[in-house]
Amino acid sequence: MELGLYTFGDIHPDPVSGARTSPAQRLRDVLERVRLAEEVGLDHVGIGEHHRPDYAISSPATVIAAALAQTERISVGSAVTVLSTEDPVRVYQQFATMDLLSGGRVELLAGRGSFIESYPLFGASLDDYDALFEEKIALLLRIDRGNPVTWSGRFRSPLHAAEILPRPTGDHLRIAVATGGNPASSERAGRLGLPVSYAIIGGRPADFAGLVRLYRRTHAEAGHDPATARVEVAGMGFVADDAKGARDFFFPYWLDSMRRIAAERGFAIPNRIAFESQAARGGAYFVGHPEEVAERIVALHEVLGHDRQIFQMDLSGVPQRESLRAIELLGTRVAPLVRAALAT
Repeated sequence: MELGLYTFGDIHPDPVSGARTSPAQRLRDVLERVRLAEEVGLDHVGIGEHHRPDYAISSPATVIAAALAQTERISVGSAVTVLSTEDPVRVYQQFATMDLLSGGRVELLAGRGSFIESYPLFGASLDDYDALFEEKIALLLRIDRGNPVTWSGRFRSPLHAAEILPRPTGDHLRIAVATGGNPASSERAGRLGLPVSYAIIGGRPADFAGLVRLYRRTHAEAGHDPATARVEVAGMGFVADDAKGARDFFFPYWLDSMRRIAAERGFAIPNRIAFESQAARGGAYFVGHPEEVAERIVALHEVLGHDRQIFQMDLSGVPQRESLRAIELLGTRVAPLVRAALAT
């Protein structure tokens, strides 16, 4: 079981203190978090992509490159690359370059994005939401198979015996597909022989067992190497020295983020009761003291058999001091407990 974290570089005004963090400071904060994650023995950090004033990271590849340059062991990847509004050729070149510089430690998590701001920004139509991703993931994988590349499609100019350079370490990138729980996405990842990452931001994570079975079945039926059938779970979490303190501290940051999303998307306004139900055993939020969080990770692994679990622990601008402490506890207290339990 691999453990880690992911971030979008939130720069919302602190809902408790009202303090504001500049984009420049938040980017420095993110790099400090990655360095600490490696120091405390975590396995992976994901760097997200948004094109909004409340997030500092719109160019994840740039931040990933900086993070890789300051670490030696940990893997760092996108969370996610909104491939639908990118050029797969340029994305491949960027990630292959980072892969060479880091000795094979970069990962590309491709998705369609839970927010849609990149579509008008880069001239893509939401009417082509599914078609864009289908075509671009196909082109990305065609490039990964090797040169020369001859290809044509609807959304970019054709390629005729093109040499896409550089080639990554081992000649292939680590590419995975992100999904929020759409069965078609699980089938797509399985059919393509790619790892899958489930963003679980509500409900009961154990209910994703059916999707995981669908993914693994489709992967096997397509004849892919079983070693490439990997499952990641991504969701909200926070670790503190005691359970009540963790929930009391994290709640206003969660509430601030959820209120914003609810207002934009027409959802019901959340409350403390909803938070507590999701932070309880079986819920989607892994918020508590180290032993509690570790126990819940192990319990979920018994149901999903997943290979990696990563947490967003800094939403709505959790201050750097508390963010670093949560990372420290995840690496030094939670991870050893999880690994020991799964080893037996």
